[in-house]
Amino acid sequence: MDHEEKVRRTVDALFGDGAASALPRGLEMSFSRSGRLRGVLHGGELLCTVRPDGGLAITMAMARMLASRKKFRENCVVVDGEAAPFVRDGRSVFARHVTWCGGNVRVGSETPVLHRGRVIAVGRAALSAAMIRDFGRGVAVRVR
Repeated sequence: MDHEEKVRRTVDALFGDGAASALPRGLEMSFSRSGRLRGVLHGGELLCTVRPDGGLAITMAMARMLASRKKFRENCVVVDGEAAPFVRDGRSVFARHVTWCGGNVRVGSETPVLHRGRVIAVGRAALSAAMIRDFGRGVAVRVR
């Protein structure tokens, strides 16, 4: 199995079956000096990096590609208009500003932040979907 196929299977495992079908063919790979896969690019644009734990840290470009799939939206949170400008500037998302949260959001998972149907940021969830709904306070997503 080649590296592109491994990346596609990882995307499907992390974000739901069929999510990888939103990615273009002909992905470029970057490797460390030791030969480990470090990043995935398309047309010179970085799509994601490989974390030490084997997970993927996705970029805004990749989140926008994946957001076209309905199943992928279960990995996202939607914020209100009050928080959107701050989140776009890289500030964390607080639970009280989350208007909708997908059921696949878990602590530590890659979580795109949406506003009016568009990806405005990407980060790691600090709370699970249930915690965001139940607590309604605290940092929900730490934006990169």
